[in-house]
Order: sequence, then C-alpha cells, then structure tokens
Amino acid sequence: MEIPLLRYQSLTLDQIQNHNNRSFPFLFSKSKCLNQKKLFSGYGFSFNKTKWKNPFWKIKCCSLDQGLRPRPKPKPAKVNIDVSERSNFVRRPSVGICSQIEKSVLFARYREALDLFEIFEIEGGFDVGISTYDALVNACIGLRSVRGVKRVFNYMVSNGFELDQYMRNRVLLMHVKCGMMVDARRLFDEMPERNLVSWNTIISGLVDVGDFVEAFRLFLTMWAEFSDAGSFTFAVMIRASAGLELISIGRQLHACTLKMGIGDDIFVSCALIDMYSKCGSIEDAHFTFDKMPEKTTVGWNNIIAGYALHGYSEEALEMYYEMRDSGVKMDHFTFSMIVRICARLASVEHAKQAHAALIRHGFGSDIVANTALVDFYSKWGRIEHARHVFDKMTCKNVISWNALIAGYGNHGLGREAVELFEQMLQERINPNHVTFLAVLSACSHSGLSELGWEIFHSMGRDNRIKPRAMHYACMIELLGREGLLDEALALIRGAPFKPTANMWAALLTACRVHENLELGKFAAEKLYGMEPDKLNNYVVLLNIYNSAGNIKEAAGVVHTLKRKGLRMRPVCSWVEVKRQSHVFLSGDKRHPQRKEIYEKVDKLMLEISNYGYVPDNKTLLPDVDEQEARIRLYHSEKLAIAFGLMSTPYWVPLQIVQGHRICSDCHKAIKLIAMVTGREIVIRDASRFHHFKDGHCSCEDYW
Repeated sequence: MEIPLLRYQSLTLDQIQNHNNRSFPFLFSKSKCLNQKKLFSGYGFSFNKTKWKNPFWKIKCCSLDQGLRPRPKPKPAKVNIDVSERSNFVRRPSVGICSQIEKSVLFARYREALDLFEIFEIEGGFDVGISTYDALVNACIGLRSVRGVKRVFNYMVSNGFELDQYMRNRVLLMHVKCGMMVDARRLFDEMPERNLVSWNTIISGLVDVGDFVEAFRLFLTMWAEFSDAGSFTFAVMIRASAGLELISIGRQLHACTLKMGIGDDIFVSCALIDMYSKCGSIEDAHFTFDKMPEKTTVGWNNIIAGYALHGYSEEALEMYYEMRDSGVKMDHFTFSMIVRICARLASVEHAKQAHAALIRHGFGSDIVANTALVDFYSKWGRIEHARHVFDKMTCKNVISWNALIAGYGNHGLGREAVELFEQMLQERINPNHVTFLAVLSACSHSGLSELGWEIFHSMGRDNRIKPRAMHYACMIELLGREGLLDEALALIRGAPFKPTANMWAALLTACRVHENLELGKFAAEKLYGMEPDKLNNYVVLLNIYNSAGNIKEAAGVVHTLKRKGLRMRPVCSWVEVKRQSHVFLSGDKRHPQRKEIYEKVDKLMLEISNYGYVPDNKTLLPDVDEQEARIRLYHSEKLAIAFGLMSTPYWVPLQIVQGHRICSDCHKAIKLIAMVTGREIVIRDASRFHHFKDGHCSCEDYW
C-alpha cells in the first residue's frame, strides 16, 4: 500500500512546505512545529552514504590499556600484522573459552564474560565465532559499558572478522544502547547495506537521546527507500511526536497506523496513549485505551499516568482499582505511581493498601517503589513509617537518602536529618544539590545555625557543588530565624548571582515574624517586581502593616489588591477518617455533623481559655484576606480538628492537611488543644509540618 508520505523523497524544508498533496499533510504543520525553520536549521546532514577518510573496519581503539589488570606485553611477532597477511596467520581454537563466555552471558553474568574475553585480548590469535561475538554484544549492552564496546569492536576489527548484515546491526545496536550515538551514526552511514532493522536501531537511538527532529528526517528517508515500516517504527515515531509535544504529528501517525492495519498493535497503542496524554488530550488517550483489544500492564500504567499528569488524581486512583479488578499483572511502576497519587490526595489509607500490595506482588525490595513510599510517608506525617521502609531497603540510591533527609527536615527533626546526612557520607554516597537543599532546610527549620553554616561551606570545599539560589534561601531563613535581618540582607546582596524571589520571600517572612516594617517593605517591593501577581506577597506585607498599626499603609495594600483584581481562594483544611476525606472551609456550614462540630469547637475554646488563651485579633492569616479574619473562631483547621477528635480513637495521632499557612491565633490555640486533650496533632500546612504535643510545636513558633 502506498502511503502519501513516501513521496517526500527530498528533505528540503521549502519543498516539503510547498507540496500540495492534501491526502497526507506533511508531518510538520506550519502553525505547530516550534518554528520549523529554526528547528531544522543546522541539520544540513546529507543522507547519501558518506565516504569517510578511515573506513570503520580500520578504526583503532586505544582504550584497551586503560583500567585492565596487569598483563604481559604483546609478543613481537604479533605487532604490525597487516590485514592482508592475516590469511597466513595460524588461528588457535577457542571452543572452551567461547563456550564459557556464551554460558556466562546466558546467565546474565556479563562482567564475568568480559573478564574471560580479556584472555583473547592478551594472547591474540584466537578464532572467535559469530555466536561468541553476539554474546559479547549482549554483555556490553547489559552493562552499558562504553569501554566494553570499544574493546569488543576493536578486537573484531584487528582480527579481520567479516561482519555480515546481522552482525553489523548488532554492532550498531551495541553502540546505540551504550549511548555512543556519534560512533553509531558513523557506523550507520558507512554500512554497505541497510535493512529495516538498521533504520529502526538508529532512529530509536535518536529518539532515546531526545534528537526528535533528526529522527523524523531519517524516518522520511527510510520511507523513501523502503516504502514500508512496522509497528515498532511507528511506535518510536509516536514517541518522537510526544517529545516534540506536537499532537498534529501524532494524529497523522495514528492515521497511518490505521491505514496499514497496525492501529491495534500493543506497542503502537501504548505509544499513542502516552503521546495523547503528554500532548494534553486525555480524552483521546482514554479512547485509544478503550480500543485496545488486549489491555496490557503498560497500557494501564500509561493511562493511569496520563490522568495523574493532568491532575485527575481521583480518576487515576479509580483506574488503578479497575486494573486490579481486571486481573492484569501490576508491576513496580504501577505501585510507584499509585503511591505518588496517594501523596497528592493525602490519602494515607490508600497508600498503606498500595504498600501492602507492593509486598504481596513481590516488589518489596524494589528501589523505585520503596523510595516513593519513603517520600510519601515523610510528606504526610508518618516519618516513623518512612524510616522503617528506608531501613528495610537492601539497596538505596541518593534519591532514597534525599527523601528521608527532607522528611526529617519538614518535621522539624533537624538533628536527625544531619545525622542521616553524616551517615550517608560515611557510606560513600555522593550527595547532590538536592541533598544539600534538604539538609540545609532541616537546619533552618530547627534553628541549627552552626551546623547549617558548616554544611553550607562544605558544599564547594569538600563536595565541589556550587551553592544555588535555593541554598542561599535556606541560609537567609536561618539568619532570619535568629533575628539577624541585616546579615540576611547582606547575604542576599553578596550572592554571586541575581537574587531570586525565594531569597526575598525568605527575608520577607523573617520581617513578618520579627515585625521589621521598613525592611519588610523593602523586601516586598523587590518581590512585587519579580512576582507582581502573587497574592501571598501582598498579604504578608498587609500583615506587617496591621501588626505595626499602620492603618494607612495597610489600606494602600488592600487598594492595590483590588486594583489588580487579586482575590484569595477560600482556604480549606481536611482530615481523613475511615479512608474518606472530610474538607472544611472557614465558617463552613455544609458538613452533615456541623452542629456537633461547632459545639465541639466552642467547648475546646472554653477549655483552653482556662489556660490563658485569648483570641489574637492583631494579625490576619499569613496568606488569606480579611473575610477569613471575621470568622477567626471557626477557621477551617479548628473545624477539622474538632471533627477529627470526635471521629478517631484517642490513641491515634490526628493528621490535618491544609492548603495555607497556619495563622498565629490557630497555632497558639492548637498547642493548648493538644495539651488539654492529650492528643498529638500533626498539621501539614503550606510551609511545613507542625507537630503539636503537650503544649509545644515542633516549629518552635517560627514558620
């Protein structure tokens, strides 16, 4: 079947754009191709078979004497043997060693296979067959060893091994899989003959490294030469269109697959679901998923990930339960996604179920899924669970360490975070910039000034990591916590880069806490220039003016808010009871148990008044407006706490989540509520975790 795309034998952009064949518009439309001329500029590659100065069969590899075990020098008789003389060279049989290499590769002992191959390199003159070379190619791919690729390929060349079409494709695949795309492209261009396998290998390699435009250029050349392509090729090109985020190209490729009768192919369908999701059309993704004759694990994972990507967390969770009920086998990617979705939904119970299913299905030791669990439990108030999962992990990477260190920091456990960081260094795990952000944030949240500065200076001194703006923001917060506002301003001005909004925001928060009007106004003005439409900056300054009693300036901020049309969304808090989330707004009257909830709040306020509680009318919430202040007694967090106390056993810590920073009045009240009820109350606000227990908070009244 002839596809109109086959007529595009020239890759000249003007010729492509001027083509008037309406039956199959060219893949790159004028309106959505990210500025075609700019995109294709610099890609003047000629697809004619280039004649290189050095044919690939004469390429020498100089990596043989790098990093190998000590070995005897080559015998003089074997030096400078010309290729033409190899016909007279007596080759030694190597059946035993070759058999051992192939057996090692069969059982995935790739390192052992390459160690045995070293015997060939040292002695030379062995007769190595195609099956052994094929096994060595698998070993290099399995280890992703660039050095191994060079060793094996150099031995082929130096021993005059004649590569047939199959082995040329295997050598090409070996270079592609190990990320050696420059060498792979040279080998591809020098191939005397190419088949569909050759084209698919180089095109998929280009897609893997993100060179989507060049992949499309080669795809069109392949069409012109072969007038054919299989499901694998289309799946790869659909991935490329997803990488370019051009849904029009993906739809045309989809149409091609339907015309060729491969639209129901599993690989094509999964690629289409992923493409439509990434290009913003979850409806098309679900339609493609519904049309799959056999819904595979990858298909389910793709559609669940698509819903999660677009913020449809509840729908994604429902799809997960449908997948479970359908009997399709779930893998560690499935569970990792669900744990992250539960983190977005703040659903501890659903996450616990996913954790149990993860273990039941045999993925209890999977590093990706367990790291997701550590991150989830850390973010949602179960730091003990996070540490338990972390300690049970047989293999940990830097992401695993970062997740737990950040969790300790967010919970106000700065010393534990620093101890874990030191343990990480002792186990020779190299920290990255995220590690230092986590541990510096932990120091700032816990007021560990000396430790924070020592770690900050060690970044460049011991680890050769240049501090970024986010690290400076942590140090500004640390100085602000101690009331050293002038020093914090000096650190901002002395930074080796232009100060960012996060740095000024950290200073503004410190000014709010310490009621420094002039410096707060200065920091707010800097933020207005960077983030003129961010409401929180205006409200924090409004709080500063109200605290200082500057009514005129506060009115000016309110006027600015109205002029810009900025209005805060209603803030909410929620608590999970029996796997169901109960959401509360300030002054909310919609809950079916509203009467009992309000009576509980009144009773709590009366009890804590006996311990000196007096409503604070001085400041607003850090990031909500005056309307919220008028219903201060029934703020959303107080309603959620009252309902949680009514609905959960007394020995269970109460977990509240809210989308705004807790106000000073609620913070003071909840400390006393935790004391009079004997309950531990954990609140995750927009800033951090607050652990209220026995009249104290883990934040030490700084947030």
